[in-house]
Amino acid sequence: MLLSISHTTHYSYTAPVDYALQQIRLTPQTNRQQDVLDWTLEVEGGEVETSYRDFNGTQVHLVSVTRGGQSVAITAAGKVQTNDTNGVLGMTGGPAPLWYFLNVTDLTRPGPGIDVLARKLSGSGDQLSGLHALSADILDAVPYVQGRTYVATAAEDAFSGGAGVCQDHAQIFVSAARAAGIPARYVSGYLMMPDLTEQDASHAWAEAHVDGLGWVGFDVSNSICPDEHYVRLASGLDYTQTAPISGMRLGNAQESMIVSLQIQQ
Repeated sequence: MLLSISHTTHYSYTAPVDYALQQIRLTPQTNRQQDVLDWTLEVEGGEVETSYRDFNGTQVHLVSVTRGGQSVAITAAGKVQTNDTNGVLGMTGGPAPLWYFLNVTDLTRPGPGIDVLARKLSGSGDQLSGLHALSADILDAVPYVQGRTYVATAAEDAFSGGAGVCQDHAQIFVSAARAAGIPARYVSGYLMMPDLTEQDASHAWAEAHVDGLGWVGFDVSNSICPDEHYVRLASGLDYTQTAPISGMRLGNAQESMIVSLQIQQ
């Protein structure tokens, strides 16, 4: 499936900014599931200082805001040919070893509720079937509800609260998988919805390393493995390592943000 994507994030500040630096994780990479045909990153009100691949293999751009400026707009756009692999990314390597994806973070630290999920997964006779069951169990326990969680909500808190969004579902999944001894990671990207060209935000799902298959994706929120409607951007231990844009600024200015995202075939 050929997908055209345009994603603009516009920041406005109530006063001139002395210094601001943003990490941009909005550049997809070609892999088994997608071929990046063309992709650009444009900045208004700032400039790209440098770019690099982080230890998760994600392409990161560092963008600075023009000194004394009060706005910056970052637009990522391009075309990606996607492939349906039934969610299987495969035996991909990278700087980070598999054991790294068993690490616990503040956002994925399991508590009593997630421990129950992990024990059930550990007792599953078939690893892949157990992971599919885990995905279903998470959505049953934590229905998709907006406005109940935010970016700093930990997996166990979302689970005990009984509601969450794709970010929470992905973090609960990786928390339970790791607690069961299965390497897992959080993934950010895009999801093309046929009846919704204009979207409010990017998407998130999880990947687990399955014996004999390698990395396999699980979109808990939509009860499927990622198919040709998905474009993969970044992966990491949790949301903080894959956030589309994150950074810092100096000064007392208040910040507002407007996102414009169009995904279409």
